[in-house]
Amino acid sequence: MRPEPGSVAEADYADRRTTAERVRLSADTPDSRVTPTAEVSGWLAAYGRAHHFRAEPIPFAGLRRWYFEPGTGDLRHETGRFFSIEGLRTSSDADPVERVQPIIVQPEVGLLGILAREFDGVLHFLMQAKPEPGNVNGLQLSPTVQATRSNFDEVHHGRATPFLGHFIQHPGRRVLVDAIQSEQADWFLHKRNRNMVVEIDADVPADDSFRWLTLGQIRGLLRLDDLVNMDTRSVLACLPTAHAAPACPGDGFGAALRRSFYGDPAPRHDLHAVTSCLTDVQALRVLRQQSVPLERAYEDGWRRDEHAIRHRGGQGFEIMAVEVTAERREVAAWTQPLLRPCSQGLAALAVRRIGGVLHALVAARSDVGTLNVAEFGPTVQHRSAGSGATAVPYLDYVRACGPDRIRYDAVQSEEGGRFYHARTRYLVIEAGPELPVDCPPGFRWATFGQLTELLAHGHYLNVELRTLIACAHAAY
Repeated sequence: MRPEPGSVAEADYADRRTTAERVRLSADTPDSRVTPTAEVSGWLAAYGRAHHFRAEPIPFAGLRRWYFEPGTGDLRHETGRFFSIEGLRTSSDADPVERVQPIIVQPEVGLLGILAREFDGVLHFLMQAKPEPGNVNGLQLSPTVQATRSNFDEVHHGRATPFLGHFIQHPGRRVLVDAIQSEQADWFLHKRNRNMVVEIDADVPADDSFRWLTLGQIRGLLRLDDLVNMDTRSVLACLPTAHAAPACPGDGFGAALRRSFYGDPAPRHDLHAVTSCLTDVQALRVLRQQSVPLERAYEDGWRRDEHAIRHRGGQGFEIMAVEVTAERREVAAWTQPLLRPCSQGLAALAVRRIGGVLHALVAARSDVGTLNVAEFGPTVQHRSAGSGATAVPYLDYVRACGPDRIRYDAVQSEEGGRFYHARTRYLVIEAGPELPVDCPPGFRWATFGQLTELLAHGHYLNVELRTLIACAHAAY
């Protein structure tokens, strides 16, 4: 029996500064006797070979338990759960032309949870080798628990989700992170997941798909393409870091970044000035959103054939279907729709030293499916231009930056449970005086410590910015 909403079991909510000090120590620990770093790649490769997982594109007619609803054309599951593909009509004060597009609607709040445990005085995190149908390479490093509400309510009639009980109403749990965060608002309508890190003291039985890793080990893996999945990046970004190490000596980029994450710096803007920038945008920007039948999209340039729903201009994304076979998932075989982007995305965070402390230039960003008008995103967040696309601030600057300015550069996968081969190039670029400290409306300079403080709450930072915060750990 599921608990009533709001009936929170007794829990120990860890002090954020103490947790930040432990996070810093874990980030500075690049190896572990529990799972030696040298064994990680072999573990992932052996697991991938031993467990069959396959996802193949199929025509819509091959979908089982999914149907196009008569009268609306919406693509739904027969249970009414999981998610649906519907239509969304949008316009804004910046672009008053009304447009209709397909959108993923998933009103359930899912759970992304990572178990933490201290070994030899250092926090370790229980990571899972998990394949998803949309992953470009099948297997990626996932949270301990990554489940929709339909999954942990066992609507699929499959196996129960391992370790779920540690995150839901577990008496005496020690909570390090607990916040509801958004997901891709250009592809989802108002999508949210609960991001949690819960610390345990006792041993837990785990099969060969799980391994304990330090944050320092995960930092190293974040330098690789398509290995640490989006949900892991989102949860790890929420770990507090501010005030963990008041003294971070050194003159180089790494020292300035550590002061930004862990120090007690004097920032360019205090936290109230940062949040007021976002509040001002949320109050004054107009974003109109109206759910409409998916069939309305066919009047606005979209078309459906037996294999996909796509725009006649070929930009943006398309909706397709896959057949999945999986030995080690809760269900051994299923079919489902997925969203497939038409091109690789770009998310870039410009940073510069202000008073010896690295600051990141974040932008208040509105997308078609944003829940509360706007959230902070990276300096540049860009996918292929669609009809009516406006100029992207700082995009030309980012494209013109040479390798001497790039401090982090990797292609990371977006969530493989809903997106097919969705990949984004993530960049951290160090700017100099050519990027003024006086920024245009809707932009703010913030330290990484300030950003992790905002992540104690939901709907301040979008998922692309959370990824860049997690990836920035790999740059010091």
